[in-house]
Amino acid sequence: MAKKRAFEIAFVGLKPGLHEFNFDLEDQFFIDKDVQDMTHPKAHVKMTLEKNSGFMLLKFEVGGSAAVHCDRCGNPLNIDLWDDFKMLVKMVENADEMNEQEEDPDVFYISRGESHINVEDWIYEFVMLSVPLQNMCSPEKMGGPQCNNEVLEKLKEMEQQQNEHNANNLWKGLDKFKNN
Repeated sequence: MAKKRAFEIAFVGLKPGLHEFNFDLEDQFFIDKDVQDMTHPKAHVKMTLEKNSGFMLLKFEVGGSAAVHCDRCGNPLNIDLWDDFKMLVKMVENADEMNEQEEDPDVFYISRGESHINVEDWIYEFVMLSVPLQNMCSPEKMGGPQCNNEVLEKLKEMEQQQNEHNANNLWKGLDKFKNN
């Protein structure tokens, strides 16, 4: 229960202006979220809350690293996590209704009577969005000692077979015009 409270921000007692919160995320946070795509994640999220009357602007700065599998050879690969995200939190009377109607994913509504906001799901989402879509070794390191050379050889072989097959099929349809 105490871990969940670490992500609750009691904004009602904060003065208008900028406030900074820091979150260090380790393995257990991602295990609890059932993340299986990466191992040994170490993420740091700096959240800046700008409190105004009627709304809050949250800025999340994600940094850190994690181990993932290379999309090309399947071997472990260390990646950097980094990105910035913003959320606009508006205080309204009918928060549930407004959240259902809102089309912008960067806008969230809370009831005027709320005193806390839980940022755990946003932090998780933003850290996962900071993972690159394609995880591969850099071109300079490709084929180096960290790569699985058996897989790379098999990929080259399959690519050559595909190129030969495409080359044969490229002119195949033109054979019927040859005798005309």
